[in-house]
Amino acid sequence: MVLATPKGNAPAVDKNSVQAMYFGDDEAEMARIQEVIANLEGINDTHTLREVIEQGLDQYSGVFIPGGHAPLIDLANNEDVRTILQHFHEQSKPTAAICHGPIALLSAQQSPVEYEQNIAQGAEAKATDWLYEGYSMTIFSNPEEATFEASLNGKKLRYYPAKAMATAGGKMQFAADWQPNVVVDRELITGQNPFSDKQLAKALISALQQRSK
Repeated sequence: MVLATPKGNAPAVDKNSVQAMYFGDDEAEMARIQEVIANLEGINDTHTLREVIEQGLDQYSGVFIPGGHAPLIDLANNEDVRTILQHFHEQSKPTAAICHGPIALLSAQQSPVEYEQNIAQGAEAKATDWLYEGYSMTIFSNPEEATFEASLNGKKLRYYPAKAMATAGGKMQFAADWQPNVVVDRELITGQNPFSDKQLAKALISALQQRSK
């Protein structure tokens, strides 16, 4: 496993995510997962996206984009993300993303910065040559996002991810709020929310195993 971020800085967990409610209300399971992450090989050796590209993407079997709100800031309009996604798309390699992670898919179009700005401003937005147009997918739903936004003491998000994905041409599929939901379409595997993690992991592992046969 190789961990990569746009600038090569190690990602920091959102402390609000370290709650037993996200682990089946099981404190022991939460502690176990923390230990697993802390002991992952390479967890403290973060590469830049550019380094990963220059070292060659052929060596990688799949890519996983985690959730949290960071992808909304760092990955939705990033040229290196576009390069990576294009490789995995063209090679039909498993491409998985969960919660807010699927917003990174918007980078895989001609003008992601302009598209994102138009969405945020409420202007007419059209994705051009988006690699995933017409794909079935999911992301953190509008009702789930509204619940989160209500906790921001009056602050508002720049835009709702689900709307941005649908406007770009994604065929959005949602389960009831906070219920697990994983959508698989060709090489793309997306999970709606944090509670979709185990289903998504199984789908990704299965896709990787199928390619290795």
